[in-house]
Amino acid sequence: MSSTKDPCISLCKFNDDICLGCGRSKREIKAWKKLDKDGKSTVLAEAALRLIKLGSAGRRKKK
Repeated sequence: MSSTKDPCISLCKFNDDICLGCGRSKREIKAWKKLDKDGKSTVLAEAALRLIKLGSAGRRKKK
C-alpha cells in the first residue's frame, strides 16, 4: 500500500480536463487509489507541470 497522500485540496474547478486545484486530469483523479507509489509520483510531477503551464499556483492541504 502506498503512503503518497492524495493531492486533492477540495478546489475542484476544471479547465478542460485538468483540475485547477491539484493539476490532475479527471482520469488520474479516478485512478488515484489504484496507482502504486511510482504511478502516483509520476502523476504528481505531471500535475505540477500542468499547474505551472496553466498559471495556477495550486496549494497544499493544511495539516
